Amino acid sequence: MYKCILVATDGSELSQLAVTSGIDLAKLTGAKLVIAKVVPFYARSYFEGSIPVSMDELARIEQQWSDDALVVVDADKARAEAQGVNAKGVVVKSDLVAEGIIAAATQHDADLIVMASHGRRGIKRLLLGSETQQVLTHSHTPVLVLR
Repeated sequence: MYKCILVATDGSELSQLAVTSGIDLAKLTGAKLVIAKVVPFYARSYFEGSIPVSMDELARIEQQWSDDALVVVDADKARAEAQGVNAKGVVVKSDLVAEGIIAAATQHDADLIVMASHGRRGIKRLLLGSETQQVLTHSHTPVLVLR
């Protein structure tokens, strides 16, 4: 059925439910599991809303964000492997979360993306949009959304 399932996480409680479902589905189908977390780049100019920092400090901050993301995906990878699932954790660098998820799915030849719906409602959803909605709209890979 599925050969490779990509599950997107941000480390939140809701996304951990998606990881659990992704592990269960991979175990059921014998698929490889790719656990992905997207981290942004640090804003590089005053107009992007950042406080000017040195290039060394900028690199240090971005590395810290990547390291923190790696802790999340490595923990989920270990959880999957403990259940007999062949898993890989990846950190994707992108300012656009949905594009990062879609790119990772393409790069790893995923035939399913598993992700949680996120809890933005009302004006926040209108103004900020939904990463899940963006993945649903733009991905050529089927998407399983969990609530």
